[in-house]
Amino acid sequence: MAATTFLVTLGCLLLLQGIFSDKGPEAVPLTLTVENTFSNAVPDTYVTSIVEGSVLLSALRRLQESQQDFKFTVKEDPDFGLFLESVNELSGDKSSYWEILAENSGELTRLDVGVGCYKPKAFEHIILRFKKSF
Repeated sequence: MAATTFLVTLGCLLLLQGIFSDKGPEAVPLTLTVENTFSNAVPDTYVTSIVEGSVLLSALRRLQESQQDFKFTVKEDPDFGLFLESVNELSGDKSSYWEILAENSGELTRLDVGVGCYKPKAFEHIILRFKKSF
């Protein structure tokens, strides 16, 4: 009985320590590159940080607040959620769109979810690529 009481008390103390800790979620670095396949312009690269476990939309908002030369808009589709509509005043239309890629260990992967769902990993490189529709 005493051992059970001790374990329950210890568990509660550990739980309370986590609840009242002044340490919040950890901020992790993220690199974001904006590419335009219609132009020969040098891609724009930005570095920011996000709260670990947060979505890409948070990183884009943080960049927009801290970098005067980075702007973006999203549009909500009732069936598919948020999608990237424009970056740096360049909007997609019927013949073009923003492709979102993640680079990890030199390997590029096209995201299968949008900015409102994707959770970037620490030190990940996100590429926003403006390209022609199929």
